[in-house]
Amino acid sequence: MIEVSHLTKRYGSHLAVDDLNFTVENGVVYGFLGPNGAGKSTTMNILTGCLAATSGTVTIDGYDIFENPTEAKRRIGYLPEMPPLYTGMTVREYLTFVARAKGVPSKEQESQLAHVMEVTGTTEVADRLIKNLSKGFRQRVGIAQAILGDPAVVILDEPTVGLDPIQIIEIRELIQDLGKNHTVILSSHILSEVQAVCDQILIINRGKLVACREAQSLEEQFAGEATYKLTVKAAPITAERALRNVPGVQKIEAQEGAEGRCDLTVTVSDLSAETDERLSFAMSDRRIPVLRLEREQASLEDVFLTLTAQAEAEAQTQERRGRRSWFKSGPKKAPEAPAPAADENEKEAEQ
Repeated sequence: MIEVSHLTKRYGSHLAVDDLNFTVENGVVYGFLGPNGAGKSTTMNILTGCLAATSGTVTIDGYDIFENPTEAKRRIGYLPEMPPLYTGMTVREYLTFVARAKGVPSKEQESQLAHVMEVTGTTEVADRLIKNLSKGFRQRVGIAQAILGDPAVVILDEPTVGLDPIQIIEIRELIQDLGKNHTVILSSHILSEVQAVCDQILIINRGKLVACREAQSLEEQFAGEATYKLTVKAAPITAERALRNVPGVQKIEAQEGAEGRCDLTVTVSDLSAETDERLSFAMSDRRIPVLRLEREQASLEDVFLTLTAQAEAEAQTQERRGRRSWFKSGPKKAPEAPAPAADENEKEAEQ
């Protein structure tokens, strides 16, 4: 659906996007992550045709965003971090205006408006002025304008900023629903949000791609061995014996607690969903009450911090190498000018 090839953007001497390459597939929800200043907003502005690139190409469904911007933009719905709302209009008036601006045929406008308002839950406020709506409803109206025209790709930049917890949950559910019929790219600083709604994760740092993989795959890559924390009502030796022969268990550490309880740290190599059941069944077979069973492994936050720290360290190492190379070679000297040729009188005098 989207092909980004050797994308580069410079602002004077500042390199905001550095030879970026990635592919966005159909029908997938992507999380777009990176620390402040990583180049996320610049990349998204280029993808949507709002900003020109220094070099490289971006194609949307086969259409080059620079060579054929009209056709490429027809396939994109965009919600900036600050929704482009005309607050003096009602929701219906505003969406009608957007539909006309997007070139939605007149005979389809009413049905499309009804559809996007139903999908985004804004039907009940259709005739209210946007300026009188809550922040959550304004975000919904912003998403409604993004999906007008039934674009193949929906790009959302920080869609839950400033919302309360209930509104955040509602917008997340809306994004998940959008992912059933659209390719979605979600930029967010809230990692738990990306983890909750995204299938694939794109991480950039200093304008370079750091990772492009499934969220679960990234977590498992950095998790190594999974560790379970259990609290059971049994003596440590009894609890250890119950878990000793469970498939995948590599190490058991038991510590006696208060009131006949035992705290266990169990390291396993098997990351399948069946492991929880195996541990629970092993305890129930010995009639040992399980008071707590928690799995501890790398979260998306851990992965993000690890990857960006590694990328930052590599970038600093390259900068140091570049400085050392410059100091060793020194500034380039200008070539010496050739000696002026002697004129004919000087040649005769020498003879």
